[in-house]
Amino acid sequence: MQVFKLGFVAAVMVGALSAMAQAAECTRVGAIGDNVTHDLAVLFSTNALKNTIAGRGLIGKGPVKTTCTGSGMIECHSSQMACKGGTPATCLGAWLCF
Repeated sequence: MQVFKLGFVAAVMVGALSAMAQAAECTRVGAIGDNVTHDLAVLFSTNALKNTIAGRGLIGKGPVKTTCTGSGMIECHSSQMACKGGTPATCLGAWLCF
């Protein structure tokens, strides 16, 4: 019975350490988009975020958070958690990825 308890505890510890290691492979990635209209600034920031994540070979996880400021020239900041697991895409800057 003692062997089963030790085996169970060891399995739980391996699972917990594996989850911690996987969480360490994730990072928050951000991008900025500017434009004179709110909708275009959001589009630019989310597109830049998507291409930045793809260019680094990461996979986006969870929702994209976007906040915008400004009145004349709108500046939007988009961010998302991204984890290792993809292959890097060929990108020319943050706007054009193949």
